[in-house]
Formats: sequence, structure tokens, C-alpha cells
Amino acid sequence: MEQSKSTTGQRGWWRGDDASLQQGESAFRDALYRLGKPISIVEMDGAAAVSNDGTAILGNGAGGGHPLLAHAPPLRPEDLGDPVFKQAHSLRYAYVAGAMANGITSVRMVEEMGRAGMMGIFGAGGLPPEKIEAAILVLQERLGDHHPFGFNLIHSPNDPELEWATVDLYLKHGVDRISASAYLNLTLPLVLYRVKGIHQDPQGRVIPPNRVIAKVSRTEVARRFLSPPPEKLLMELVRTGKITQTEADLSRQIPMAEDLTAEADSGGHTDNQPALSLLPSMIALRNRLQEEHRFQRFPRIGLAGGIATPESTAAAFAMGAAYVLTGSVNQSCIEAGTSDKVRCMLTEACQADITMAPAADMFEMGVKVQVLKRGTMFPLRAAKLYDLYRAHDRYEAIPREQRTALERDFFQRGFDAEWAATREFFSRRDPAQIERAEKDPKHKMALVFRSYLGRSSVWAVSGDPGRVIDYQIWCGPSLGAFNEWVRGSFLEPPENRRTVTVALNLLFGAAAATRSAGLRNQGAALPPAVDQYRPLTLDEMARCLDGAPRAAAIEA
Repeated sequence: MEQSKSTTGQRGWWRGDDASLQQGESAFRDALYRLGKPISIVEMDGAAAVSNDGTAILGNGAGGGHPLLAHAPPLRPEDLGDPVFKQAHSLRYAYVAGAMANGITSVRMVEEMGRAGMMGIFGAGGLPPEKIEAAILVLQERLGDHHPFGFNLIHSPNDPELEWATVDLYLKHGVDRISASAYLNLTLPLVLYRVKGIHQDPQGRVIPPNRVIAKVSRTEVARRFLSPPPEKLLMELVRTGKITQTEADLSRQIPMAEDLTAEADSGGHTDNQPALSLLPSMIALRNRLQEEHRFQRFPRIGLAGGIATPESTAAAFAMGAAYVLTGSVNQSCIEAGTSDKVRCMLTEACQADITMAPAADMFEMGVKVQVLKRGTMFPLRAAKLYDLYRAHDRYEAIPREQRTALERDFFQRGFDAEWAATREFFSRRDPAQIERAEKDPKHKMALVFRSYLGRSSVWAVSGDPGRVIDYQIWCGPSLGAFNEWVRGSFLEPPENRRTVTVALNLLFGAAAATRSAGLRNQGAALPPAVDQYRPLTLDEMARCLDGAPRAAAIEA
């Protein structure tokens, strides 16, 4: 930490009480963590010293005091991200807990995020309408209009009626914020949700009551969400009486999504895109489309996938993300709607313990999801099913030895019994699938294989002890990075992982990392220990934030 007495690299002057100047690694780390105060690095007695007090005078003005080597202003966790995004959703922090299907992003998780000034998106994907409706009623009662929350709408190409039913529920109960995921093309129910009730206020501004947060990983899909609703779909909604002509006319002045999450390498449905190239591409596309359409409300771009450490969180905001969205790290938290067994498996995961496997909802299309491979044989078994589906036109054409293995190890019952259970499921969800399967034996085989894939995630959520080897656990490599970061800290055991505590640690560490980078970019040589952003308890964070009481400094 030795610095020359010369003013080479000097940024100005520092004036204040010399007693506030401290030296040594711990002094620099402590000063950096006082996020609510400025930090100045000055030259004192031939070495660098640090202070959170005094007055920093930037530039080559009159001297006096100590040479100022670097300076960073206050940067609290709530300062990160786009202020317009936070204002639009009544948030304190630019942080979203993304929707993990089957209710893994649970009512409890959404509620705690909302009360902490963040946003949680309930994981409605894969749930029947009655369970979605029950979650709506509970969250509206507990959070009301005072705390933000949203619900997921997942594209269901094999079950369009479920997508319609879900949108009908959202419109019926006034759910005014959804996360739209897994879309390749826009659909009638999605457009209906976005434009229903659109109107003008007394000042002539177009007001869409329903907000869409799109989650996409491809620029061609992002283009559709960052453009007005398709004319063809609007006219079909007018023709069927679902919207008025006035609503259709006004809809041409808004984008399908006011917020778009660039989804990089993540758990579940993913294209494994690198965040470093995906986010800038999405922002550039947004800028071009905004220039073309001149929307009254400038669409905002957030980032998901890989948000698991203070450094990755800081990098997202440094690249221009309006907000960050997490998923995999939340699944290991105690509020997640999954089993204790899955939580323990997730806390042991490394980055190399992740792989891709065939998806249940788009099995025939060859679409894959990213899952945990450590401790489960699901990825291998799912891949085997897809290979058999591609190679054979009917189940009976599969060699006898392989059929025996499937019925013994995968289905744990005969094919006829497995088909009977599959048939009963689709008789309730989508009877047209049964009719098609009775005419097409290959489709019948696909439905049975999809049944195994679909139930594998349910076994994981419920913690079925007889099916551990078949657990399908959606997860991205970011969880491995998170586990490595918290190793040896109070956040290592799953019982200590709370969603809000994890979120605040990521934001707190990101703010510290941003200040550290700013100081280094001014030429300050900081000790390596400064960059060791260890997890803090809420009380420790509160003390760092000016020593304010926890209720005032950290909402939890």
C-alpha cells in the first residue's frame, strides 16, 4: 500500500481531521463497506490512508490538506439499477426473484420479497388453474396494493387452453404484472392480457393497466416484445369481441413488454447464452426499436442468468441492466416451494454439476432444460427416452430388453398401467391429446415419456424418498458459483438461506464491488482483501449502513 509522496495520479485534495484517516487492510475494507458514506484515499506520510469523512476537492485547484488519490461517492444497495424501473414498480431495490415453475417461487417467497421492497414472481408454470387462483387470493390479501408482486405466464404450445385459462384468471382477479417466459412467438392470450383495458388519461397519455415483463434469450423474440402487439392478433381479438376497436388502436402505441429480462445461461429453459454478449445486444436492440416507435415509456432491460455473486451482480449493473433477476440461488432458500432433500442437493452443487436434458413440455420438439446432474440420474434417463422416441414409431418397436428396463427402472410399472395414468391426466388437462394418441402410436409413446419427465419435477418438489434418483431439479451453473462464494459462511447451510438475506448480500456486495472498481480505475492500489466480499447478516449490513437500526437501513 506504499504510495509515492509525489502527486502523480493525484485527483485533488482532501481536507479534514487527520484522526479519521486510517491505514491497513481492515481499515480499507471497513471504509469501503460503509456504503452510505463517501470514501477518500489520500496520501499521508508517504503511504495511502482512507477516510469516510472530510471534504474531497476534485481537480487542480488550490492546494491544502492531503493529496487525494481516489474518491468514490456513497452507493447503497437501493441506489443500484434503473430508478425509473424501481419507481414504475414501487420497488426499493432493482431486484426480482424470478418465477420457478411448480410453485417453487412460492407464495411465501413472493410475500417476503414484496415486504422487503423487492419483487417476487410466483411460479405458476405447470400448476393447474385452481392452485394459481388460490395463490392469487392469498397474495392479494397479504400484500394488497402496497407491495409489488407478479405471476408467471409460461407459453404452453402443447396446452393452449391452459394458457387461456391462466390469462382469464389474471384478468378476473386484476393481476396487473406478469412474467412471460418460454415464448418463441406472441399468442392471442398474451396479447389479450397486455391490451385489455388500455385507455387514455386526461392528459392523453396511453395507459395499459397490465404490465408484461418478458424473459427472453434470443434477439428475434425480444424484437417481438419490444414492438407493438401484432396487427393480426389485435384484429382477431377485435373480431371475437375480446377487445374493442379503441383498445386495438391504442395498443399500437405501446410495446408488448415495458420490461424485458435478457436470460443468459440459467436453470430450466435456456439457450445457454453468455451474459456478456447477450445484455449489450438486447440493449442495442431496444435502443433501435425505441428510435423507431417512440414509445411514451422507454422499455427497460434487466439481466438474469449467472447472478450469483457480488461481482456478477455488479457486472450486470455496470453493463446497463435496469434490474437483476435471480432463480437458481433462490431455489436453495428455505422459502422455496421444494423439498428439504432438494435444498441439500443444491447446496452441494458445483458449476460442473449442471447439464442439459429433454424438456417435458416441448419433448417432441427436442427442446432442453438445464438441470442438476449430481445425485440424480434424471438427465441420463431423460436423454434415453428422447433417443428411443426418435428411433422408434411405437413403444412396441423398442427392443424387449430396453422395454423391460424402462418398466422396471423408469415407470416402476408396466407400460399399460403407465398409459392408463397418463390417459387419465390428459383427460382432465387436454382430451385432444388422447384422441390423437389413439390414432398415432408414436404420439402415445411421447405422452407416456412426457408423463415421466413431468412427474420427475413433482417428485423433487415433494421430496419423494423412493424417487431421488429421478429428481428433475432445474438449476444453472450460477448456483455453483454462489455455493463457492458462501462456503464457510453462515449462508452455507440451507437452513440459513433466506431469499431476502441472499438478495441483500448480493446487492450490498455489488455496491461495494462497484466502489472498489471505481477507486481502482482512478489508479488506487487497494489491498486484495478488499475484494473478499464475505456474506453479512442483516444486522451487520445495518451497522455498515451508517449504524442505523435494521428496520430503517434494511427492510426484511
